[in-house]
Amino acid sequence: MFSSTSSGEGDQQKLQVCHCHPEILKSETAYKKAPMLIAILSSFMFTKQRSLVQIFPESARTLWSLWEIRVTVIVSLILQGILIVLGSRRKHSTSNTLRFILWVAYLSADWVATVSLSALSSSNATNPASNSIVPDQIITAFWAPFLLLHLGGPDTITASSLEDNELWWRHFLRLVVQVGVAIYVLLRAWAGHVLNFLAIPMFVAGFIKFAEKTWVLRSASSEHFRESMFPEPDPGPNYARYMNEFRSKKEEGFKVEFHIEDPKVGYHSYTAPEGVFSSSANLQNAHVLFFYNIFKGLFADLILNIDDVSKGISFFQSRSCDEAFKVIEIELGFMYDMLYTKSMLIYSVMGAILRFISFFCTISVSVAFLIVNKQDYSEQNVLITYILLGGAVSLEIYAVILLFLSDWTVLWLSKNTKAISCVSLLESKRWSNVIIQDNLINHCLEDQPSRCRFLHKVPTYKNLKKHLYRNSSPVEEELKDFIFQQLLKKSRSATKFEDLNKRNVLIKSWGEWVLEQEECLDTFRWSIEEEFDKSILLWHIATDLCYYSDLEKDQNFVKDKYCSDSRSLSNYMLYLLVMCPFMLPNGIGKIRFQDTCAEATEFFEERKCKGGGNASKELLKVSTEILPAKIKGDRSKSVLFDACRLSKALQTLQTDEKWEKKKWKLINRMWVEMLSYAASQCPWNQHARQLRRGGELVTHVWLLMAHFGLTEQLQISKGQARVEWNMQ
Repeated sequence: MFSSTSSGEGDQQKLQVCHCHPEILKSETAYKKAPMLIAILSSFMFTKQRSLVQIFPESARTLWSLWEIRVTVIVSLILQGILIVLGSRRKHSTSNTLRFILWVAYLSADWVATVSLSALSSSNATNPASNSIVPDQIITAFWAPFLLLHLGGPDTITASSLEDNELWWRHFLRLVVQVGVAIYVLLRAWAGHVLNFLAIPMFVAGFIKFAEKTWVLRSASSEHFRESMFPEPDPGPNYARYMNEFRSKKEEGFKVEFHIEDPKVGYHSYTAPEGVFSSSANLQNAHVLFFYNIFKGLFADLILNIDDVSKGISFFQSRSCDEAFKVIEIELGFMYDMLYTKSMLIYSVMGAILRFISFFCTISVSVAFLIVNKQDYSEQNVLITYILLGGAVSLEIYAVILLFLSDWTVLWLSKNTKAISCVSLLESKRWSNVIIQDNLINHCLEDQPSRCRFLHKVPTYKNLKKHLYRNSSPVEEELKDFIFQQLLKKSRSATKFEDLNKRNVLIKSWGEWVLEQEECLDTFRWSIEEEFDKSILLWHIATDLCYYSDLEKDQNFVKDKYCSDSRSLSNYMLYLLVMCPFMLPNGIGKIRFQDTCAEATEFFEERKCKGGGNASKELLKVSTEILPAKIKGDRSKSVLFDACRLSKALQTLQTDEKWEKKKWKLINRMWVEMLSYAASQCPWNQHARQLRRGGELVTHVWLLMAHFGLTEQLQISKGQARVEWNMQ
């Protein structure tokens, strides 16, 4: 009665206030209607939700509720099979399809396994009538450790990208949560059955796999990988003790003199062990140079001491091109394994112990399940358990096979004289050994295959267009040898400079050193004086113009190795500029490229050019006596007709007798210079990212330059001096 009266009085007060203030009346009305609106919206959303659920018939929903867990655990197993089979192939494949499949499988694998564990934890484990655990819940709870195995992932791929290593703490949190969920699933279905006890060793195997992945991700993260490269703390000579001794001797009346003997820093020779095959010798050389000589510190962005690279300089300066590039391949293969796989752990003593435990647990549980009584469980669940056990055993066996076929095992075998005969049979492909080709003139002429004509109608065709003209070509041995010989010559020139500044000037040049040697620096200096991306475009177009011009004169001449190598490197550098600009120094390369393409496309349409030869001929007809910049200004960044100037200058040199056959050698040397400059300026993490995409030639050149001492990450120090006392 009291509350009712009070409420009535309150309503009268509110009405009185509202009559006095119309705005308050509106707000009060809205306030009273708000709960009604919320209720209407909630019922509407609930109705929509029910209507969405009712899209599927009752029979389909019932079937899904019965098979939800069964389907997800099988899908999880299938994803693990895809990852372990295809995971190692990205090391030597440039296929975008393969990368896409692996990306989807990698992201889906953890999600599907997590959803499966969640479904297991929320399923009913007891029979409401008898308050006892349902037998089928015991066997489905037995699947939880297998999902931990799947969350641990295969040995061939732990990280899809470098960023995954940086998120190791997220995987650690997932480890804690999912292991807790698995324990909860096992405990709530515990009934003292044999299958409950068999789940324990499988849980141990699953926990080991899951913990391995987390530990490897942590070890490969940039911070921890860099810290692992730090040497032991070195306090240096005991300065205080020396000075105390110096003062005491001086106070005793001795005339004390001392001199400091600097350690000798030179280029020490290193030879591989004798009595082994060349392949195993390359493995041992790569292992020594990469792990004991700290060249892997390049991937941690560390500064190398001259003592660290002295063996590498001596080794590579006395080796053939084939041996040098083989060692580089192996070193980068080791680096790929450390960053993207479990190799860092499984090839250690602790890793071998953990692998034996997990393998033994999986095999023993599989054998035990064959002999236990399974009559209490449904046939479908028993069949799925067999599939999970068979899949787990198959994945373990496949992992062991890959382990024995890896470079790490071959390295161990090469040190065992009894097993050395097996080494030559265990070689595997380590990188794609191809370079992607892109061409500006073909891009502008739209020489795409006829089957792609329909793409012109697609709104995003311009973005897709740059992918249509890409093709790959193998890296010929002649090209590798030319690169090796030029870097070898540059290395021997650089070792003459003890001053790091002079060495760095030589390393940072992208053509001056070559043009100076060929005595034509004054003629072509203008083409290398500005931004690096501009030089790439200038020399790329000029190379094509020279190629088509010479092709018209003599079709046999363009088969010359210098000509073919020049075009390969030219198209490869344009690919890096357009598709991988992050591997090149900062600049406006893509803007220059699109402006140049726009001008070239407009020119070719006006002249109705068809084919590269006709386009080249029309471009060279244009007079370039006046610099294009004086007429066009600098608003457009196109370098099309500047490249025509460069091409004409190169063609005029050919009329000179001594330049008759040296033009293409000059062009080839210029491209090697630009390739090596790009390699030296590319950040280490971009080189590391390309390892999971089949590898790049520029990365191999980068590491080869470091072995030759052609790196800015080099420090020439005096080391630790030795003090000698002379007392009189």
